[in-house]
Amino acid sequence: MLKLSGVTKIHVAGEVRTTALDRIDLEIGAGEYVAITGPSGCGKSTLLGVLGLLDVPTSGDYWFDGQNVAGWSEARLNALRRGAVGFIFQSFNLIEELCVFENVELALEYTGTPAAERRRRVGAMLERLGISHRSGHRPSQLSGGQQQRVAIARALVARPSMLLADEPTGNLDTAHGDEVMRLLRTINAEGTTVVMVTHSPAHAAQASRTLHLLDGRIVVDALRAA
Repeated sequence: MLKLSGVTKIHVAGEVRTTALDRIDLEIGAGEYVAITGPSGCGKSTLLGVLGLLDVPTSGDYWFDGQNVAGWSEARLNALRRGAVGFIFQSFNLIEELCVFENVELALEYTGTPAAERRRRVGAMLERLGISHRSGHRPSQLSGGQQQRVAIARALVARPSMLLADEPTGNLDTAHGDEVMRLLRTINAEGTTVVMVTHSPAHAAQASRTLHLLDGRIVVDALRAA
């Protein structure tokens, strides 16, 4: 599904050049559940951004579903990403001016989905995640765990083939964090590829494969023991 070959990403700020990714070679198959770990500043979020077509490599090749997208324009990447990739972030990134239903529906408004179908799919997704009773509430009226469930609903409602999660439990207490992890396992078991950045060894251990980054390079690529 995904293949990176010699991918390097260099951030430039004035005269300062920082190598965030250093000649990364990586393949991720459809349906895998991959955890990305490593110390702060090692390139985890940069790698997630490249995988999710939010960022482009400085050099190297990236095949996404058989297409080498390195060098594609932002418009072409946006079109490919839409509906194919879902994102969950540590900060929930919900829009306070919109209610829960509208926040989730927003993910479908750029896909050309008819209004009646949008309403049906949003309602079904909120029901599935146990927050349909909060559909008319604003984000500030929800607990942290409820807000993250809304963010997950928004990420999933377009039925992406891949879900990327950047520290999805970082702002949650233990109970709500465990709930999010259960949801990710369920989503993966249903066939969605999941790639998650985490600092938690316990959460990383729930993935079927763990990548450990250090100084922009993959130093460990390990499958979970059966």
